[in-house]
Order: sequence, then C-alpha cells, then structure tokens
Amino acid sequence: MLRAPAERPGALRAGWSGLAGAITFLTIVPLRDGGDMGRAAGWFPLVGAAVGALAGGVRAGLDPLLGATAATVIAVAALVIVTGALHEDGLADTADGLGVRGDRARRLAVMRDSSIGVFGALALIGWTLLLVVVLDQLSTSRALEALIAAAALGRWAALLHAALAAPARADGLGATFVPGRTALAFATLTALAAALALCGLGPGLAAVAAALAVAGASVVHVRATLGGRTGDTLGATVALTEVVVCTVLLAVWRG
Repeated sequence: MLRAPAERPGALRAGWSGLAGAITFLTIVPLRDGGDMGRAAGWFPLVGAAVGALAGGVRAGLDPLLGATAATVIAVAALVIVTGALHEDGLADTADGLGVRGDRARRLAVMRDSSIGVFGALALIGWTLLLVVVLDQLSTSRALEALIAAAALGRWAALLHAALAAPARADGLGATFVPGRTALAFATLTALAAALALCGLGPGLAAVAAALAVAGASVVHVRATLGGRTGDTLGATVALTEVVVCTVLLAVWRG
C-alpha cells in the first residue's frame, strides 16, 4: 500500500519548518509554519548569523553618514530590536535573580517578576556600553564579521547551555526546550563554519573558545545558584556570548 505524500513531510518541508521555527522564536519576524523547537534548534546559529549581518549592515550603511560611534549605537539597537530584546530580557532577569539574597526558590521567583531591578538594569547598561565601545573600535568590515560570528556563536552557546544544564523548573522554556543530537551537531557545524570562515583560523578559534568558555561558565553557575537552566539563563547566555566574543576578537585583531 502506498503512503500518501501528505502524510509524512519530506526533507525539504521539514527543513523549512525548522528554519521557520527558529526565525519565529529568535526574531520579531512572524512566520506561519513555526515547527517544533527541537527541530528549530539546529537552525539557531544560522538565524543568529543573519541577525548579526543585519546589525553589521546597519553599521556599514550609516558609518559614512554618521561616523562609527553613532552608527554603532544604532547597529546595537537594531540587534536588540530585531530579536524583540529576547536575550537582553533574559540577561536582566538572570542578573536580578542572581543578585538577590535568598535560596534557589527566591531567586527563581525574582526571575519570573516582569519588572527589572537594580542588578538587571546594571547588567543591561554594562552589556550595551561594552558592546558599543568594542564595536566602535573596529573597522566597518571587522564589525560586520564580529557581529555575524558573535550572533551565531551566541545561539550555539545557548544550545550547549540547554544540553548540559538540567531544567531548574518543571515548566517554562527551560524545561521544554531540549535540542536533539542531530540539531546540536548541525548547529555546531554552522557556528564553527561562520566563525572560521569570517574571522580566519586564529581569530575564529579564539571566538569559538570564548563561546565555549561562556557556555561552560554559565552551566556551572546556574547549577550552583539556580539548580539548572531556565528560559532566562538561555537568553543571558546568548547576550553574554555576543559581547565576550566581540571583545575577544577586538583583542586578537589589535594584537
């Protein structure tokens, strides 16, 4: 008996479903075919690279008109806007949770509060200032390369964070988002290819090492302080990786 083609989606349709899911989750672009998050995970670095390319394109387009500093500020704003401030929100909530005094339950409760506290505000200010200062010192082409590599590696680091840290809660994104081995392998290849192809062997390896360091440190820290990962710690891992990778690339290129 022949199976109707519509009963089982083909590889092309499955691939598009995963890509659409990654775009829908990671950006403000709405697509109908959202797919499931497990399948979408493999596309995270590619979508991240596109987000970084958009921000780098803004910097390149406005640099001749406004100068590097103003163009960089607008580029960072574009980076935040196109993602709906998803990762920055996670960074702020995580900082608030880790900054409060109390046990794990208290920290997790604070992280679920939608308001931003002092630690969250300081984390956002520090992230923004450091990223702007770093990118401002890079040429237009280097800033573009750094943003693409950092955004791709940031999403890859979040997948590593999800794979290596158990959920801190029984509900929420931290509990439901579990990237499969195939998706993680594809994401790893994509992220490494982006970093090495854009930045060159030495700087690319340094960027990859920086992403691994952030992912590893984040896993150790959330295990000790929160008991595991949450959706907020996933977002914080992306944001921290982005700024650390850009900083490391600046140091390598200036060295």
